Amino acid sequence: MITWKEVVDYAKNGNPEPDHRVEKEDSEWKKELTEEEFAVTRLKGTERPFSSEMCSRFEPGTYKCVCCGTLLFDSNTKFESNTGWPSFTQPLKENAVAYEADFSHGMTRVEILCNTCDAHLGHVFPDGPGPTGLRYCTNAVSLKKVDE
Repeated sequence: MITWKEVVDYAKNGNPEPDHRVEKEDSEWKKELTEEEFAVTRLKGTERPFSSEMCSRFEPGTYKCVCCGTLLFDSNTKFESNTGWPSFTQPLKENAVAYEADFSHGMTRVEILCNTCDAHLGHVFPDGPGPTGLRYCTNAVSLKKVDE
């Protein structure tokens, strides 16, 4: 289980190696993604809170990166955060998500990205439920649900 201390350490000192990498030019991503998916995942945008049904749905399954298909989160770690974005307590694998310090908008946060393709997913905060205390606050548009 990843802890907040490990999250901060990854953001400061580098992330675990991904299983593989997917790298494409923006022109290639634009052909594959919707305008909103591109704006959020490639340009580090944020969707409006409560704009997706994904926040309130808790069916079994996994969630993958909308850009490259890497499995990122399991529904067993999803919880209702009342923030307007889907939230999870842990990534599916330790090396699925990358962490970067984010000082934008006058805040200090930890950005989460797909460790395979660098898609912006959202941010992680140390205010989630047990057992980890983490809240991976993700843009629903950056995820695709895989039913079990």
